[in-house]
Amino acid sequence: MAINGFNSEREGALNALLADYAAGYLNPALHSLVAAHLEMKPDNRSFVSTLEAAQARTLEDETPVDVADRQAFLDRVFAIGDRQVPVMIKRKNSVLPDALHAFVGRELDDVKWRSVLPGLKEFHIFDKDSETEASLLWIRSGRRMPAHTHEGSEVTLVLKGGFSDIMGHYCRGDIAIADGDVDHRPRADNGGDCICFAVTDAPVRLTGLIGRFLQRFSGY
Repeated sequence: MAINGFNSEREGALNALLADYAAGYLNPALHSLVAAHLEMKPDNRSFVSTLEAAQARTLEDETPVDVADRQAFLDRVFAIGDRQVPVMIKRKNSVLPDALHAFVGRELDDVKWRSVLPGLKEFHIFDKDSETEASLLWIRSGRRMPAHTHEGSEVTLVLKGGFSDIMGHYCRGDIAIADGDVDHRPRADNGGDCICFAVTDAPVRLTGLIGRFLQRFSGY
């Protein structure tokens, strides 16, 4: 993702993510992230609804194909209904939107944070069926993260507070998307801690002398 013209880059990356959500291409972690975003940013729901309607029309035009083993296929479909699906319960005044609460499986007050660096705590959410890594991040007010880039992609949803980097400013409900073309050093806003939900598909790589030192000895 190019740094120049970040506004158009941000919009294009977000639209692509929403399109994948509408088409059902996202893994559970990213699906929950986008669903939570739509709870907090209802203005994007109409865009997603339009994409879903277009996707439905495309399916209507598909030519039916014969199923080789109809009964085995139906058995697999009906078996899906036996799986335990997280129940979304409406809660009031929660930092976690309903969709994300269902994925995390607990309230924020019950999260057992792990200190990674001074001013940075993390809570991993493990999903054995996904190749991505999902985490809740707590960043102390005004704290600047070590400079880093990404070996893959990182999608971050702001749940509380906000942060800024070379791509712009993000507040509650905003999605930040970064990849190997972005070398940044996010800084949490003053006046309140920042809490985010991040999904990555490859390790973060710290840059600069201090970053390489921290990565070597802290495992960050």
